[in-house]
Amino acid sequence: MVVPAEPADDPRSWSADEAVSALYAAHWRRFVALASSLMGESASAEEVVADAFVTLHGRWNRLSDKGSAVAYLRTSVVNGARDVLRHRVVTDRRRPLPDPAPDGPEEHAVRAAEHRMVLGALDALPTRQREVLVLRYQGEMSEEDIAAALGISRGAVKTHAHRGLSALRTALSLEETP
Repeated sequence: MVVPAEPADDPRSWSADEAVSALYAAHWRRFVALASSLMGESASAEEVVADAFVTLHGRWNRLSDKGSAVAYLRTSVVNGARDVLRHRVVTDRRRPLPDPAPDGPEEHAVRAAEHRMVLGALDALPTRQREVLVLRYQGEMSEEDIAAALGISRGAVKTHAHRGLSALRTALSLEETP
C-alpha cells in the first residue's frame, strides 16, 4: 500500500518560493561541490548553482514533473559549469600575451653588439645582395615588389637573397668563433 505524501511534502503543491527554499536548504552544498569538482574552483561554482536555482524559480510553474526538480537542478549545474569552462577557453584564447619583461642593461649591450656585427657583415656584402636583403627584411617587401623596385627579375631576387644570407651566416659564424 502506497501512502500518499502529505500536501506540505509534495513538491507538486509548492509555490516557486517554497520549492526553491526547500531544495536550496537540502541540496545547495552538494551542488556547489559538484560544480567545484567540474570547474576546479568554488567562487564560480557558487554562481553557477545560484543561477540554476534562479532559473528553477522562474520555470517552476512550467515544469511538467515537479518531482524531478532535483534532476533539473543537477542538469542545470552541470550545463552551467560547462558553459563557464567553454567561456574560459574562448577568453584565454583571445587574451593578449603579457608584455615581455623590459630588457636590462646587459640585454641592451648584447643586442647592440649583435646589431653592430650584423650591420658590419651586411656592409661587406655586394651592393645588390645588400639591397635585396634590406628591402626584404627591413622594408618587408615581397619578392615581386623587390624585383620591381630594383628592376630585376624575381629569380634574380631569390638568387641575391640566398647568396646574401649565406654570406651573412658565414661572416657571422666566423666572428663568433674565437
